[in-house]
This record gives sequence, structure tokens and C-alpha cells, in this order.
Amino acid sequence: MGRMTDAGTSFVTVAVEVKEPLSDSSLGWKLLRTALFEQKRGLILGVLVGVFWAAGKVSVPQLTKMGIDRGIEGSESLWFWSGLVVGAGVIAGIFTSLRRWYAFRESRWIETRLREKIFDHLLHLHVGYHDGMQTGQIMSRASSDLQQLQAFVVMIPITLSNLAMVIAIVVLLISSQPVLALVALSPLPVVTILASRFSRNIHPVVLEVQQEQAQLATVVEESVAGVRVIKGFGAEKVQANKLLQEADDIWKVSLIAAKIRSRFLPALDLLPSLGLIAVLGIGGHRVINGQMSVGDLVKFNAYITMLIWPLRNLAMTVALGQRASVALMRVNEVLNTPSLITDPVVALELPSGSQTQSVGQLQFDDVIFSYGDNAPIIDGFNLSVAPGSAVALVGATGSGKSTIVRLLTRFHDVQRGSIKIDGVDIRSLSLNDLRTAVGIVFEETFLFHDSVFDNIAFAQPDASPEVVERAAKLAGAHDFILELPHGYATILGERGYSLSGGQRQRIAIARAIVSDPRILVLDDATSAVDPSKEHEIRQAMATVMKGRTTIVIAHRAGTIA
Repeated sequence: MGRMTDAGTSFVTVAVEVKEPLSDSSLGWKLLRTALFEQKRGLILGVLVGVFWAAGKVSVPQLTKMGIDRGIEGSESLWFWSGLVVGAGVIAGIFTSLRRWYAFRESRWIETRLREKIFDHLLHLHVGYHDGMQTGQIMSRASSDLQQLQAFVVMIPITLSNLAMVIAIVVLLISSQPVLALVALSPLPVVTILASRFSRNIHPVVLEVQQEQAQLATVVEESVAGVRVIKGFGAEKVQANKLLQEADDIWKVSLIAAKIRSRFLPALDLLPSLGLIAVLGIGGHRVINGQMSVGDLVKFNAYITMLIWPLRNLAMTVALGQRASVALMRVNEVLNTPSLITDPVVALELPSGSQTQSVGQLQFDDVIFSYGDNAPIIDGFNLSVAPGSAVALVGATGSGKSTIVRLLTRFHDVQRGSIKIDGVDIRSLSLNDLRTAVGIVFEETFLFHDSVFDNIAFAQPDASPEVVERAAKLAGAHDFILELPHGYATILGERGYSLSGGQRQRIAIARAIVSDPRILVLDDATSAVDPSKEHEIRQAMATVMKGRTTIVIAHRAGTIA
């Protein structure tokens, strides 16, 4: 029948290598451009609203200047010009609200779409990827990294409208007072150079901060998921030290980022204000000499003041852009990871059963498989299982029993040979059809924080109550479910820990058979069950195995006796 070799520790040490985020962020920015293009209508509206906002803002100093000068001359009433200034301010306020609404709406939409995209891609990636990827790294890409991206996208309409305002102000300043305008705007080249240097210096540090935050998320996730193990071994202090170490690493890297910001940001804040000081000094002198009206000075001063915030905001926008760049690299790294297990181009269908033709025949032909570059753990394995019969695979840990289950469900693909169900190579089936045809009760029972009904109907959400109850009865779970506070509507605790081990396993068995699979796999289904309850699980297993092709995985022969 071939052999399953003892892989020893090689099985444990094999993992898919997870590459560090790519240093070239161009692919990440391409991803963002695609997302922005999909939402171009909303973003364009946001920018147009921002342009109207800029027009309203820019008109206020001009109207103020005209009101002051004509009021001093006594040619027109100040009330008229005051009304115009108030009206322009109200219009600018309305467009400010609209600008922020469009900015936040589109940025949240892009964040949501990318989160859906990365989550969908993660669910379709091969199991080997998840075996080698830390949970915290995945969580950070789907949460904090996308939040960094959202914070940058929300600034796009705001920054572009600020840019429109800056251009309009610069044109107005130069056209009215060229010399004074050049003096006021002289800090701009220095601001641009500093912003560029700030961007180059902060980028690698931001990358490291986000990597360290992902590592911290991993430790937190493992601590919560493994709290029973931690408490069981009295290892609270050990795990707390791990958390402190990761937090300390974040603190150290964040301190480096803070030092970089402390070097650049004060200068980026100060330089635009120097232009205002120059305007007050030189402009006041020109007013005294009659070279400039009071209204012109007020207007000029107001315009320079309006320039200060966008220029100061430039540093924040650069910082947000760097964080978004890093986030895009990390998100794109996941989205660019191809799944090694995919549907065939043209999928075949399994033959239907009939009164004269049973289904569930299973055939392993000369199967060879190894994890990575290690020696084959499955070497020339052959097995033929007739429809409706049961076969037990018994062996020590590392002998390859669970690997056979992984190959049968295409968690991994065979490297040589074939696996057939009812004469059809499983690689010719769609993954959905294959995994509907094979029901698995895993060694480690995992139940979701959901109702009992939804846990049983997990693989078949449209299952009727009758179908779910039938599966529960076959699995010996119906009676105890009715005793729960809300029966099938009872919400289970995380991973189902509010139930006993035997109860969890019986719900898992019901979940495996609710879609009436052709082949049932029981992967050491009683290993985590209290010995006093093991006979109940065996009884449930015997019931669901009747007339169904079944593979029983066990460490010891007594489990299948």
C-alpha cells in the first residue's frame, strides 16, 4: 500500500517563508491608484467642492480690503461690505463641511473595499501560507495598515483644495505687490527641501514601527488564544515579559521617529511664519510711506496667514503619505501572494449516485508528498476505499496520517500520483465541490462565536432547521442542545469553550455531515475528549458512518475499536 514515513521533527519545522515587505512601493501605489480610480466620481466631487471652498476663502480678504479702503474714503457703507464678507465666510463654511464629508466618505469606502479585498484573498490563499504567517501580521495588515491608508486618502481632497487656495493666493499676491510677495514667499523653497528630507528620513522608521506593531499584535493574539495554556503552566510572567519586550521595541523605534520629527517639524512650522513677520514689517513701512493702502496690508496679511496652515500641514501630509506608503507595501505583499491551490480552468463534476451505483469511492494512486525540501512524508502511498466502507489509518505522531487528510481536501497538492473520488481526479474538481464532497471532523475542534444553529450550518448557511436538527440527531447532539438556555439559538462562547469537550466534538460532527458529504474524515476526533465521554463520541461516530465512506485517523487502535 506504499508507506507514510516518519518525518520526526521535520513536519513541525517546515513553514512557508514569509518575505519582508518589498522595498519598492510602486506596486502599492498602483493598488491605491486603482482604488482611487474606482471611486473617482466621489473624489472629483470632493475636489470640486474644495475648489469652491478655496474660492470662498480667497474672496474674504479681497472683500475685506475693499470694504476698509472704501470705508476710509467714505464712498460706500461698511455694512454692505461687511455683509459680503459674512456671506463669503458662510459659503466657505458650507463648502468646508461638504469637503470633509466627501473626503471621509470616499476614504472610508476605499478602506472598506481594500479590507474586503484583502480578507477575501486571505481566505482563498493556500493553507501553507497561513501555516507560515503570524496571525498578528495578518491582523495588522487588515486593520491598522488600512487605517493608515484611510488617514492619507482623507487628506487628498483636502490637500488638493488647499493647493488650489495656495496657487490662487500666490497669483493674487504677486500680481498686487510683487516685491512684498517674493519676500513673503521666500521660505517656500526651504520648506520644500526640508519636507523632502523629512520624507526620506522618516520612511524606513515608519516601516519598522508598523512591523513592530504587527509583532505586538501577534503576541497579544497568542496570549488571548492561549490563555488556558499560559495559566495551566503558570507562565503569566513569561508571556507578560514577551509583551513588555515587544512594547519596548515599539517604544525604541517610535523614539527614533519622534527624534526625526523633532528635527524637522519645528522648522516646517516656523518658516511660514517668517513670511508673516516680514509682511508686517515691510508692509507697515509701505503704508506709512503711502505706497500701500491699509486695506492692501490687511489683505496681504490675511493671505499670508491663510498660507501658514497649508504649509504647516504639508509636513503632516508627508508623514501620512509615508505611513500610507508603508501600509500599501504591506497590504500589497499579501494581495500579490498567489494561491498555490486553485480551481481548474474547466472543472469536472462528480457523478451522481443512483440505486444501482453508490458514490464515495476513494483512490490514492502512488502518492508522493513532502513539505518543502524535506524527505517525502508520504512516499508511494496507495489506498482504495469502496463506497460506503470505512478505513482506519493508525500511526504515531508525524507518520503522515493528517497529511493524507490535507491532501484529500487539497490543503496541499500531491507532488506525484493522484487522488480520485468516484473516478475523478480531485484536481479536476472545483475546490467548493471537493470540500462539499468531503466532510471533516478535525482533531482540534474550532467553533465560532455564533449560535449553535449557525455553527452546525456553517458550510451550508441556507440549510433548513430540519436538516440541521437531523445532523445534530445523527451526531448525538440534539438532546443536549435542547437543554441549552436558548436551544439552537444559544450563542456559544469563543471557540465554543462554554461547552464541554464532548459537546463541542458532537457539534463538530454535526457540522461535518450537515451537507451530506460522500466521504467523512474523522481526524482523531476523540483525542481531546474526556475518556468518560469518549464512548458517547464513538456512538455518534458509528451512527454517522453508516453507509458513508469514512476514513478514521487515530493514534492508537483502541480509538477505533
